[in-house]
Amino acid sequence: MAPGLSGLLARYLSAQLPVLDELHVATHGTAGPACARQHHHALGHTALGWHDGEWIEPPGGTGRDLVWFPEPIEARDCYRAAVADPLVLHRSFPDVVRISARVSASRRDRMTARLPMLTPPHASGDLGAVRVEARGADANGGRETVIAGAAGATADLAAAVCAATALRLLAVGAPAGVHSLSDESVQHLDVLHHATTLGVRVQEFTGVARATHW
Repeated sequence: MAPGLSGLLARYLSAQLPVLDELHVATHGTAGPACARQHHHALGHTALGWHDGEWIEPPGGTGRDLVWFPEPIEARDCYRAAVADPLVLHRSFPDVVRISARVSASRRDRMTARLPMLTPPHASGDLGAVRVEARGADANGGRETVIAGAAGATADLAAAVCAATALRLLAVGAPAGVHSLSDESVQHLDVLHHATTLGVRVQEFTGVARATHW
């Protein structure tokens, strides 16, 4: 889901801005035991962000931000964490000057992040969401913000993107090498569109009462 769906959304939003200079990713939920353990680890370790041309390393669990995810997740407190999105997105968008990634967390999550997990994670994961916010200059030189996200069973979102990617690679192919889903080199795969046919429901914030849906 992130990296993955987050990169697809970032690439989609980047096409709406004449000049892109900020990308901010937030996620909620875990897809299973391994994912839950990684979430726990990420909050307790040094985070990474790209800020005005330099890498910053804030402590995990800091930088609180109230993030509005698509329904039914809605508003959640999110914090910096040791996740890979800043590295992946910086490679795909080297001219962007600010990139951040946050994960949702409760007070208990943050207090126990540096301790062993107190309770076993759910075997089947839970509901989750991903949200990408892109900022930049509009055609008139003003500032503009565009936002897109998706919500659902976290494991289903991740599996749909993985399956869509594999199917498109088999059908169309890509240049040899290592790629992320936010790279220009894989845009021709149209993975985001095919992921929606597998159940990913992307929602885009339009600034009006009713958002547009894919």
